Amino acid sequence: MSVDKAFRDMIRNEIEVQLKPLRDVVSRLESGTADLDALRNVAERLAPLAEVVGPLFGAQVAAAKPGRKAVGRPPAAARGAVSAAASVSAGGKRRGRKPAAADGSRECAIVDCGKPSRTKGYCAAHYQKLRMLEKTNRRPSAWVDYAPANSVEDIKLPRGRAASKALAAAAQAANG
Repeated sequence: MSVDKAFRDMIRNEIEVQLKPLRDVVSRLESGTADLDALRNVAERLAPLAEVVGPLFGAQVAAAKPGRKAVGRPPAAARGAVSAAASVSAGGKRRGRKPAAADGSRECAIVDCGKPSRTKGYCAAHYQKLRMLEKTNRRPSAWVDYAPANSVEDIKLPRGRAASKALAAAAQAANG
């Protein structure tokens, strides 16, 4: 037996030892996917029965084409029903946006902004401005949460040296 052959056998054995855990994991994954395929087949076979029996028990069955999975978020009506039911059952106040107008859009509370509102009745840019004004204790009284669309006058914030003086004045007013 040559040194070359012994060296190759030694490397081959070491590689086999290192790959054994990986092979075990791959075989477990393959068996798991077989189980998932079996469950998918059962679900596809039971789908027609669920469409017939589901409405009797109040379940809403999504009408999907066989072999296709629903993609994306559920329709707005379904989301609204679930979130409203969850908020009522929790007993707490509702979180998130207030309901928008009937057509689903609501403009920013700032006059002549024109962008759709995102949070607390303001568009993304004006909401960030609102957060900064709150953080520095300079929030105007007109800037209320969930203000009606186009009802709040925008303010122009000072920049540079004037801004630092305004921040110092606000900090002094908050402390003193």
